[in-house]
Amino acid sequence: MNFDLQWFTNLFPIVLSSLGLTIKISIVSLIFTLILSVIISIIRYYKVPIISNIFTGFVTFFRATPLVAQLFILYFGFPSVIPQLQSMTAFQATVIALTLNTSAFMSENFRSALESVGNDQIEACYSMAMSKTQTMIRVIMPQAFVVALPSIGNQFIGIIKGSALGFTVGLADIMAKAKTEAAVSLRFFEAYLCVTIIYLVLVIVIEQIQKRVELKVSKLY
Repeated sequence: MNFDLQWFTNLFPIVLSSLGLTIKISIVSLIFTLILSVIISIIRYYKVPIISNIFTGFVTFFRATPLVAQLFILYFGFPSVIPQLQSMTAFQATVIALTLNTSAFMSENFRSALESVGNDQIEACYSMAMSKTQTMIRVIMPQAFVVALPSIGNQFIGIIKGSALGFTVGLADIMAKAKTEAAVSLRFFEAYLCVTIIYLVLVIVIEQIQKRVELKVSKLY
């Protein structure tokens, strides 16, 4: 089958109509991921009894299993045994799956960033009668954030790409739009090439924003 340039060109407006949904999923997932990752990393950093071990198991599970399997268990598995979850939408399931999966990786990056702050600074804070909370908020977290910033950008890119799995549970994102159009015309190559280009451009834009943010933040410290 020959490459249909006109069909390929006309597909972009159709697929781009769902770009807003993809971006919304990615941003919402990133916000929840940042919150959960910080909580997990701080608890594991201070080695809080019992809870730290629970989160260690959480990190191991979500890092060791595929995202698509986690999404399927969440959307198809849990509602079959927990009736209250049957009202969960594809959007909610995708956001939750992306949040849990990415938090497992990002929390490890945060924990390493927290541990990169020298003990001499922490001891100096304690010598000034600062509490652990004050030390974490005023001294450790700001420096750790600078160290972890590149990995945050990388994880956000991973979230954007991972959102493409949402179409497997019925989410009408750009991947779903392209697949629907391809199924009608049987032009799968053009459809998936279209999606690839859109994701490529989106990631390049994110990378440029990330570089500018890193540059500005680095000047503060």
